[in-house]
Amino acid sequence: MNSNFFETNSYFIDEKVNFFKFENCYQIYNEQGANIGSVKQKLSAGQKFLRLLLKKPMLPFLLEIRDSEDRLQASISRGWTFWMSKITITNPHGKVVGTVKQKFKFFKPTFNIFDASDSHIAKINGDWKAWNFHITDPAENQIGAINKKWNGAMKEIFTSADKYNVTIHPEFAQNDNKVAILAGAITIDMVLKESK
Repeated sequence: MNSNFFETNSYFIDEKVNFFKFENCYQIYNEQGANIGSVKQKLSAGQKFLRLLLKKPMLPFLLEIRDSEDRLQASISRGWTFWMSKITITNPHGKVVGTVKQKFKFFKPTFNIFDASDSHIAKINGDWKAWNFHITDPAENQIGAINKKWNGAMKEIFTSADKYNVTIHPEFAQNDNKVAILAGAITIDMVLKESK
């Protein structure tokens, strides 16, 4: 990847509401308030039709993370699901870099993140109602967070409740694991909202 999309350690996610609500779309900013990319849902005409008939948590989805120059950075996909989600993250060349597996806990959703070799690399869990999540490594050390706290330039930009911040500790390696963890954090919003 020749983009610097994954070089920052703090991502501000702003959901753009689509009037017909077929496709989810998010804009992504860095801590300086600069737009560094977007996440867009890709739906076929058939999938749009199915979304009118079936409950969204069952349906497959495909999200694309793109940088500010519209270059693909990663894809996030899920197949048909009838209970817990399993989400696959691939790089721009279609290689799997990680998976996210949802685990049910009443009001405390947990998402386990695995690398391409299916080794457990991180866990995201926390308080759904307060939208406050911790990202921890397998030894339970905190390596990041997802919340609605703003600071600096972002206070001026974000006032609505549909926006949140994903931070990953600077010492965490900038590699496929970071891609998988960030993608997992972005996906939580969609999975939890659809399951309401």
